[in-house]
Amino acid sequence: MAQVEATTERVIAADADTVFDALADYSGTRAKLLPEHFSEYEVREGGDGQGTLVHWKLQATSKRVRDCLLEVTEPTEGQLVEKDRNSSMVTTWTVTPAGEGKSKAVVTTVWNGAGGIGGFFEKTFAPKGLGRIYDAVLAKLAAEVEK
Repeated sequence: MAQVEATTERVIAADADTVFDALADYSGTRAKLLPEHFSEYEVREGGDGQGTLVHWKLQATSKRVRDCLLEVTEPTEGQLVEKDRNSSMVTTWTVTPAGEGKSKAVVTTVWNGAGGIGGFFEKTFAPKGLGRIYDAVLAKLAAEVEK
């Protein structure tokens, strides 16, 4: 079983605190940022960063749907980590300053992929697909905080 990783980033014309606060706002802003690949979004505990428990279904392809129940932690300043209770998937959001009034948002998702030929295809194609999904999230995030 090989680890699979997908990373996407974007420079956003808003300060790092504003961008981080929008990402950490699971009970408000976050739901607005999700493209059509996400469904059944529900905050089950908390709602603002550390201590949040959030559920959604992620439809990566027409046949592949993940039922995600994510525990949110903030291990360091500017970082949100979402650990899925239902799988090995971990998504890390990191927001850092990127010059005057700008920030860089990076999202990295890792999980233990399948073995054999299925694992080869997963490792080859899944990062691109997930990258496109998270690029859409970052585009919506930029539109939200650059208003």
